[in-house]
Amino acid sequence: MIWDQQLQALVVDSLQDAQTVSTQLSGPQGAESAPGSLSDTLGPEWVGDLTSFQRRDIAKLLSLRHGANFSVPGAGKTRVGLAVFQALRQTAGLERLVVVGPKSSYGAWQEENQSCLRSPLDLAVLDGALSSGAEAIIVNYEKLRVQGTVNMIGRWLTERPSMLLLDEAHRMKLGAEGTYGAACLALGTRARRRLILTGTPAPNGVKDLENLFGFVWPGTGRQSVVRAVAGGDLAAASRALRPLFTRTTKGELNLPPVETTLRTVPLPPLHGEIYAALVGQFSARAAGAEGDFQTLGRIIVYMLMAATSPALLAVGASKHEALEYRVPPLSVPEGSSLYQLMQDLPAYEMSPKYKEVLAIVAENARQGRKTLVWSTFIRSLNTLQRVLAQFNPAIVHGGTDDRDEQIQRFRADPSCMVLLSNPATLGEGISLHHECHDAVFIDRDFAAGRFLQSLDRIHRLGLAPDVKTRVTVLASEGTIDEVVASRLAAKLAFMGGILDDPAVQQLADLDEEPTVGGGLEPADLQALMGHFHAASA
Repeated sequence: MIWDQQLQALVVDSLQDAQTVSTQLSGPQGAESAPGSLSDTLGPEWVGDLTSFQRRDIAKLLSLRHGANFSVPGAGKTRVGLAVFQALRQTAGLERLVVVGPKSSYGAWQEENQSCLRSPLDLAVLDGALSSGAEAIIVNYEKLRVQGTVNMIGRWLTERPSMLLLDEAHRMKLGAEGTYGAACLALGTRARRRLILTGTPAPNGVKDLENLFGFVWPGTGRQSVVRAVAGGDLAAASRALRPLFTRTTKGELNLPPVETTLRTVPLPPLHGEIYAALVGQFSARAAGAEGDFQTLGRIIVYMLMAATSPALLAVGASKHEALEYRVPPLSVPEGSSLYQLMQDLPAYEMSPKYKEVLAIVAENARQGRKTLVWSTFIRSLNTLQRVLAQFNPAIVHGGTDDRDEQIQRFRADPSCMVLLSNPATLGEGISLHHECHDAVFIDRDFAAGRFLQSLDRIHRLGLAPDVKTRVTVLASEGTIDEVVASRLAAKLAFMGGILDDPAVQQLADLDEEPTVGGGLEPADLQALMGHFHAASA
């Protein structure tokens, strides 16, 4: 019998993978490349700087046929992944690289490709037909849903010895039960080498680890993983699987500390009166709806908006229409209804948060410091674009068509002193730590992971030791902002332990938490109900 060459390679690889996993899990870890000899392994084409922990992680991953990098956000996983591929080009004859990642990761891969390789890879973003001359392609997870895309990439992978890398790999954590997972699993067997990158591998426990390692080590390799973690909790599974992954903790990054300030602003009279009335209404709607997260989610959205300005709730020409503030403000007419006053609030009072962010941005600009301003709501961002017009703001949200141009303008244009964005759009994949060291949060929700990811935009590997990173969180006095601040403080203390946990004994999902209002923990709900009761007492 004569075997098909590709099928024979697949069978041989599967058997070798099973043997590698069995050896790694049953005894001492395999010999790693000595960090000191890594320069020889990477070859003269590699010109990127590497930290000691990046060199350690690369050496560990090269000691395996396939691997996983669970380093925390900001540790330079993109550079490590590129270095692993470059080393395998030199030592294992790999010729092609496929990166599957979120759209927000494209810029990081393109920048690292240009800065780390003397002759950069011919790197193409997949948008239609594949170029046979490309050495590397990058595609987003959503694109894998398009009919024919998986087969096209699969053929490209098998034409030359290739590596398949999943960036933010937790997006396929459902494994074969999810659309992304099924597509990635189908592609995985077509690649000679597989590597996954994620700082949050196990948001839902052991099953997520099994699914991720099922991609890295399919077939009998996966069976060995399942046996190793059978019946154990996440801590036990992490200890058992430690030989198969590498991880850099937050503490190892040795970043200068962040100076975080919670600045409470009092509500002006009319704003406070309207907020109190709204909370009373929300309280009645929330009664008995504790189990209805959809209802509570809408209530939380409304309360967060009202804490910034109740006028954000008013119907405009469009739901994202900017508020138009009158300067100087008008006097409040006698006998006006509270509802009408809410509609016309910008004519009578300026949002105290907008006043504060204007003062912060102005002072930073005077010192030559750029400011990144975060708000969950597009209408708030559009309003701030008007309020901060003198500082030539860039703006990026889900509806921004020229996202890359806006970010580049913020980076390079000396007249552009402020970038306005929301965590859902700019929460991952973008590095601004060389241009910006000040951030202001207009509002936050209960998702601690999204807040941490937002901080990582300006607090990342590569900061000079003497750089001061300043973060100001604005909270309206007596509002839901104070409830959120209290709950996030507790969550961030917990996550601090997670990020410095080298064994991945417990991990929360940092960037895929549900949208505002979803995913409320019991303690969040209890605090929220307490706010209702206090406001209506």
